[in-house]
Amino acid sequence: MPNEVRARAVLKVGANSDIPAEIVSFTDFDRDNEHIAMVFGSADSAQDAPLVRIHSECLTGDVFHSSRCDCGEQLDESIQLMSQQGGIILYLRQEGRGIGLYNKIDAYVLQSQGMNTYEANEHLGFKDDERSFDDAVSMLQAMGVKKLKLMTNNPRKIKAMEAEFELIEHVSTSIHLKEDNTQYLKTKKERGEHKLKL
Repeated sequence: MPNEVRARAVLKVGANSDIPAEIVSFTDFDRDNEHIAMVFGSADSAQDAPLVRIHSECLTGDVFHSSRCDCGEQLDESIQLMSQQGGIILYLRQEGRGIGLYNKIDAYVLQSQGMNTYEANEHLGFKDDERSFDDAVSMLQAMGVKKLKLMTNNPRKIKAMEAEFELIEHVSTSIHLKEDNTQYLKTKKERGEHKLKL
């Protein structure tokens, strides 16, 4: 039986910026899954019903601002909103919907040849989405969260949180439409049933 996940360390960041927050690390995640939480506002807000964003790592979008996805824009939107009203971003090491960075780049090549994002993953031998949100549940439980508002367009995340917490509200992210991600977003809406108004 796995050990109970607990908060490991809390570090204040951004003390001299307009977006003060705390980074929380956790016990019992392996080195390939060193997830963190970013807590905006008072850490005590975790006892109420904080706004929560479950964000899967996307190096190409979050750091290099890839035009192929909307990940970086969603992360920036979450940070901006939570810097104003508080909340928690769970940053999960699940690159490429759980297939890893190199495989995601392989999938990008296949998408350039005409496959959609889900077909490319399947062509590489993966499910269309390899992610689990069990670690997100464990992180929130370790932080004392019992009810929350969830910021997402992804029905799988909503279902995962509803199974473990009192979901007070569902908050949609904006539509970050760009020339290179139009087909990607249409595929997420049609096949992944993401709540997108395109």
